[in-house]
Amino acid sequence: MERPALSTRPPRPARDPLARLGVWLPLALAAVPLAVLAVFFLLPLGGMLQRGLWPEGRLDLAGVGEVLSRGRTARAAWFTLWTSALGTLIAVLAGLPVAHLLHRRRFPGRGLLRALIVVPFVLPTLVVGAAFRRLLAPDGLLGPLGWDASPAAVVLGLVFFNVAVVVRTVGVAWEGLDRRPAEAAAALGAGPLTVLRTVTLPALRPAILAAAGVVFLFCATAFGVVLTLGGVRYASIETEIYLLTTVLYDLPGAAALSLLQVLVVLTLLLLGGRLARGGGAGLGGATGTGGTIGTAGRVVARAPRPGRRDTPVVLAATTVLVFLALPVQALVTGALRVDGAWSLARVRDLAGRGAADDGLLPVTVGEAWRHSVQTAVDATWISVLLGLLVALSLTRTARGRAARRVRAGLDLLFLLPLGVSAVTIGFGLLVTLGRPPLDLRTWPLLVPLAQALVALPIVVRTLLPVLAAVDDRQRQAASSLGAGPLRVLLTVDAAVLWRPLLAGAGFAFAVSLGEFGATSFVARADNPTLPLVIFRLLGRPGADNFGLAMAASLLLALTVAAAVLLGERLRVPALGGRVVAR
Repeated sequence: MERPALSTRPPRPARDPLARLGVWLPLALAAVPLAVLAVFFLLPLGGMLQRGLWPEGRLDLAGVGEVLSRGRTARAAWFTLWTSALGTLIAVLAGLPVAHLLHRRRFPGRGLLRALIVVPFVLPTLVVGAAFRRLLAPDGLLGPLGWDASPAAVVLGLVFFNVAVVVRTVGVAWEGLDRRPAEAAAALGAGPLTVLRTVTLPALRPAILAAAGVVFLFCATAFGVVLTLGGVRYASIETEIYLLTTVLYDLPGAAALSLLQVLVVLTLLLLGGRLARGGGAGLGGATGTGGTIGTAGRVVARAPRPGRRDTPVVLAATTVLVFLALPVQALVTGALRVDGAWSLARVRDLAGRGAADDGLLPVTVGEAWRHSVQTAVDATWISVLLGLLVALSLTRTARGRAARRVRAGLDLLFLLPLGVSAVTIGFGLLVTLGRPPLDLRTWPLLVPLAQALVALPIVVRTLLPVLAAVDDRQRQAASSLGAGPLRVLLTVDAAVLWRPLLAGAGFAFAVSLGEFGATSFVARADNPTLPLVIFRLLGRPGADNFGLAMAASLLLALTVAAAVLLGERLRVPALGGRVVAR
């Protein structure tokens, strides 16, 4: 009796139980975030453009060319371009040695430094501006350089903010690289620089280019840094939009610049997506700023201690870390030194409303801090809820070109708030949601929602690498044992998601706490947030008001740092460089 031939074809793997929904799955999961984005981002953006480009109910592009041909617009565009390019170049060059030290070498205190390096990125722009103003003041540590209210001050501020982006993005990608090609090149006689040039940098090129694109995006859309450090002589596209909107009320001009900015942002995001698909870790790809988690099924080797060959890297990284510490030192000095002596007088003044309690502020600094914390808490839970739905929609397995295009489109759409002018969105919220049928000016969640949209891309980028690294076979096994889609989510995804979810919440809280651009338009005048109070204090001359601004900035910085440090302690183990599971 002949035995039937056994099939050599491998069994077809079971599919994700949610994948049967195909192209509709990403849309179904993203329905609520899409609705929020449409009402609180796309509608205000459209309202701003409509006010400027359709002033009489018909398209009028005559003023667009006139605005773009102005000498002031050209100067603002050139200032934005060259400061952003220079800031990006310096941030990348400064971030590479720090990334190598913190992600490829092991030493005591490395974990704390990896947490602290992220703090500058999420510090409020006004806090950084106040710290640099103190540092570059005539009596400050860098006062002899004469860089106060100069382009050099703006570039320094941009670099201070964005070194962390390079370290985080490139460092995590570097951490996941296979060490064997570099070791083989060294065994064949290649020196450290040759190995770096021929092996390491080519492997890191997608991550470096993606990080550079993200940094350039952040530099080009910086608002608070240019506003506080550039003085009245220097303007970027972002501050020019602010001037045209709030001072000159030139809506066609502001709309033209906003449209130009949106087109540039879309171009950068598309470029970042292509770089990420090429293996990088940019904002445009599935791995986001967290970078690639690693090669499937591989255990990352334990990082060695720094050796003699690492001396140049250690010196360069130490220089960068000292630079990052200088503004913080200036902030502490400005807040706690009065008339050349250490004092807590300005800390006690936080209970007042300005110099000599002259009523400059509608509330005390302490009351503004409490309001900021409550607003940030609301913004955090909103951004975490929306970010979770977006991350799930972008990582569920679904076959077909249409599903992939839908996911790519959603990915790009939810990244737009990160690069579009906060001034544009804030003014758009004011003009579109401040009248019937959507009169939400007094709605308590209006400010938290505006801040949540700023934090949403960061939350999504925190969750995406973890969900993307979950082995689909675990979901398939749970499904084959009878678990429904919801049970699969709770038993498989939720088990690995809660720590990065808390970490993302910490970052969202920090970002929301320091948001200034959109909040300046939609916050109530009688109940401002702490960044608005700091801005008002910095705008009033006098050493007492400046000292109180320093104390308020220090309070805000400590609150942000606590949130970031807590989030870093809860970060994903895979991002720490130990075990890579796929």
